[in-house]
Amino acid sequence: MGNKSYIYTAFHHYEKDIESKLIDKNTRPTSMRILVYDFLSVQEAALSLSEIESHFENADRTTIYRTLKTFEEKGIVHGIQENVTTKYKLCHDGCSESTHKDRHLHFYCKICKQTTCKEEISFPETLNTNFRIDEIRLFAKGICEHCLESLQ
Repeated sequence: MGNKSYIYTAFHHYEKDIESKLIDKNTRPTSMRILVYDFLSVQEAALSLSEIESHFENADRTTIYRTLKTFEEKGIVHGIQENVTTKYKLCHDGCSESTHKDRHLHFYCKICKQTTCKEEISFPETLNTNFRIDEIRLFAKGICEHCLESLQ
């Protein structure tokens, strides 16, 4: 019984952290938003709407879609365009409604079919130019380090 109480208390504190993060991004912390944020926070790879939806058996697809679109508008997730599908990954805290600091490489593995962020390969945040860059999309396809290792 004591262990169950600890688990609830730990989740309750974590849920409060998520609520605070959503409020900081001017986003009302609904139950679905908290659940989607929590789910995305433990994902290594970017996920499509269908992949996220499959995790929430009884949730409405439209609600999940609206949650992701709200998150994208508020700088909580960034959408990665992959052919005709958008995949979603949590942003770092530096993103906002006006700016997504999504200047790193997105890498699609042709073997495991996962899209991951390769933050070690990035585009500089500031450039000496007389024009404004609002968005940069860096996308590459190949074989990830895990699949490459298993091929050898």
